[in-house]
Amino acid sequence: MKIAFHAPLKSPDHPVPSGDRLMARQLFAALQMAGHAVELVSGFRAFSPTPDVPPEQEGLATAERQRIAALWREQGVPDLWFCYHPYYKAPDLLGPDLCRQFSLPYVTAECSYSGRRNIGGWALSQDKVLAGIRQAAVNICLTVRDRTGLLQAEPQARVEHLPPFIDASAFLMRPPAPRPGHLVTVAMMRPGDKLSSYRALAAALAKVCDLDWRLSILGDGPARTEVEAAFSALPPDRVRWLGQGGTQEVADLLSSGALYLWPGHGEAYGLAYLEAQAAGLPVVAEKVAGVPEVVEHGTTGVLTPPGDVEAYADAVARLLSNPAERDRLAAGARRFVAETRSIDAAAKRLDTILRHTLETAS
Repeated sequence: MKIAFHAPLKSPDHPVPSGDRLMARQLFAALQMAGHAVELVSGFRAFSPTPDVPPEQEGLATAERQRIAALWREQGVPDLWFCYHPYYKAPDLLGPDLCRQFSLPYVTAECSYSGRRNIGGWALSQDKVLAGIRQAAVNICLTVRDRTGLLQAEPQARVEHLPPFIDASAFLMRPPAPRPGHLVTVAMMRPGDKLSSYRALAAALAKVCDLDWRLSILGDGPARTEVEAAFSALPPDRVRWLGQGGTQEVADLLSSGALYLWPGHGEAYGLAYLEAQAAGLPVVAEKVAGVPEVVEHGTTGVLTPPGDVEAYADAVARLLSNPAERDRLAAGARRFVAETRSIDAAAKRLDTILRHTLETAS
């Protein structure tokens, strides 16, 4: 198939790293692995952090649709439009109109919809997202939570499930060499849920200072000052600040880790959890948001009740004090990603979904 790929929140070639950019890149690569000709049809970004959408946005979107339409008339029309992660802050302002104009199947992946956002200034953006859900030949959901939200909004929506996945090769190729007591966290430093998770982690670690551990943090961002302040009550030799790193740095760090710690407040699912598990690190996280989609409690890690700092600290202490249990979870974590969450498995699943979608649409 010839697939027009678009990510209105963050294009795969966006300069700022994030989980959204990583998943956009991985979906793009998985579609190519399945044998399809995938084109990044536009770098247009529809993201607006507030309901006050810039007045020029619609005009820019119209011009971009016209550009793409002219290109298609000259060079040929794709078989379908694939939109990654449309939601109320970044609706797809290009694909639905173009698909109607050229009679193409419209496909979404990780579209999210919550009725809580229908009040106030987001209502118009929500209407656009809902219209896209209804138009889609298929909505590919990465989590049960997203699937539930879509079907609550539109019971007739066509949905399929694709579990979150990663290209695990950089992590699986290294044999784990865990250093006892070496705790690892990989996360951006942003206000909101990320900062909340960092604060929860610092509070939990303050309760286990009697144990021998060192924490390595790989990450950076605008909330770094606040994050460092959250850990200021800990002995300074307990935390190592590594700054921002790429895939190579992440893989190198994880290969020496004993446990991966990240509470996960507000995580859609968290690809970093899959990277850590591929490297052989058991995860300690909270059973919150989409985290249970990527961490299996008792098999690949430990999930504690949301907001329970004592329970989180107890889970960390238990695994630090029980190497055999840590090793059992480590083996389960590595096996879980290799067997069920690889990009190869995702490519096959995507191919099946899209071929069925085209057959049904034709």
